Amino acid sequence: MCRFGGEAGMARHLHFAGQSPVPETPDDLFDLFDLRVEVTAPDGAPIHCGARVGDYFELRGEMLFLPPGQGISIYSLAAVLPLLAAKQRPTHKNDWMTTDCEVACPDPNCGSRLRITRMAKRTFSHAATTAVPLDD
Repeated sequence: MCRFGGEAGMARHLHFAGQSPVPETPDDLFDLFDLRVEVTAPDGAPIHCGARVGDYFELRGEMLFLPPGQGISIYSLAAVLPLLAAKQRPTHKNDWMTTDCEVACPDPNCGSRLRITRMAKRTFSHAATTAVPLDD
């Protein structure tokens, strides 16, 4: 079962650091979850992708952050990357995107998995994230 960040950890951000604030309207706003993607593996499972149990990265908005000195296999990243944008969006409680949270390493001989956990929810302004205007 997937773990989710609690309501107490909710945050609201309307623009990225370094950008000038863009006027937003209530109809301009949308929510995305921050995500933490962490390496897990059963005890004793072989890991061939260079990861260690507990390694992680976080996705905040569109920005991916790794702890200093830590890397991630491009093949592991490629396996999980297509799911991240969907996992960031609020989904129905019965949707498999809500309940399923582990992605296997693409190496069939590697026992690691990447666990995707929803964290804080951020609110973004459409005008602050794209130059394409909304239709009226």
